[in-house]
Amino acid sequence: MTGGGDLLDRVAELVAVPSVSQEEAALADLVEGRLRTTSWLEVGRIGDNLVARTSGPGPRLVVAGHLDTVPPNGNAAPRRDRDVLWGLGAADMKAGLAVMLELAAERRPPPIGLTLAFYVAEEIGREHNGLLQIEAADPTLLSGDAAILCEPTGAVVEAGCQGSLALAVTLVGVRAHTARPWRGANAIHRLGPLIERVADWPQRRPAIDGCTYREALQAVGVQGGVAGNVVPDSVTLSLNHRFAPDRTAQQAAEAVRAHLAPALDETLGDSTVVRDAAGGAPPNLDHRLLARLVEETGVAPRAKLGWTDVAFFAQRGIPAANFGPGDPELAHTADENVTLTDVQAVHRALRSLLRP
Repeated sequence: MTGGGDLLDRVAELVAVPSVSQEEAALADLVEGRLRTTSWLEVGRIGDNLVARTSGPGPRLVVAGHLDTVPPNGNAAPRRDRDVLWGLGAADMKAGLAVMLELAAERRPPPIGLTLAFYVAEEIGREHNGLLQIEAADPTLLSGDAAILCEPTGAVVEAGCQGSLALAVTLVGVRAHTARPWRGANAIHRLGPLIERVADWPQRRPAIDGCTYREALQAVGVQGGVAGNVVPDSVTLSLNHRFAPDRTAQQAAEAVRAHLAPALDETLGDSTVVRDAAGGAPPNLDHRLLARLVEETGVAPRAKLGWTDVAFFAQRGIPAANFGPGDPELAHTADENVTLTDVQAVHRALRSLLRP
């Protein structure tokens, strides 16, 4: 252990530095200062992103974590009670960052290649994501044989991730005065069968590498109506679909369209448009490094039901998994916290993976 205190104190120090998305500079400064005290790391900064790498050939593991948090919810300051630390970003994901800094504080480099990537803007629009900024500056900085995202997983390997689709389904009607509705066709009234189809989504649960994914289709917004005395001629239902990594985004979109088809009438002008698509990532637990990580935890892996940046690496041919301290269900909540047990378990497993 480096310095005074324990790993939970290291997390508290990071939580105490505000780093809401696009305001990560102060935390990047702190992390950069720590990394530059390690002689065996080559440290580079791209904006407020930091990449620290060992030199030399051989197998290389990329360990990555985002610096940013969501806005505070009455939990900006860290608060510790024995072996539990509360505070914004405690789980998502400053506990993971503390583990990464601890790996960088070793006296000697690990026998395998190591890249530590600290990046910005994971919690906001994809176009701001720091991994894309690093890649644009130098794609080789993030190359490796496998990658681990220190997202909160409760110290359990969460394999791959599901993809995500944002869709807009528009139903068409005919405008008329509300005093004479029979002269038109109310588009909003047509929503009933469509919403029933959404609610009846079959929820596929494919098992891949022993990990069971659970798909979901949810209505997340409705927009329609012209005025208080006008029969609406259009309504748009916004949907979010989480799909298993055995399907591409295109295949997932086609499956949603086919399921909703009975509630749509293309002759009237009804349409389904994909507004945003992010592919998933397969588990790849047969990869040597990821299989060893599972062994180090001593716990059976599970599927990642959300979308994470493991997909960034998977899309570039790098097998990746999520593994970090903290309960993912507490992320973004006012009660966000992390335990010393979780932080120690993740540090122990990653250190053993790097130094077998």
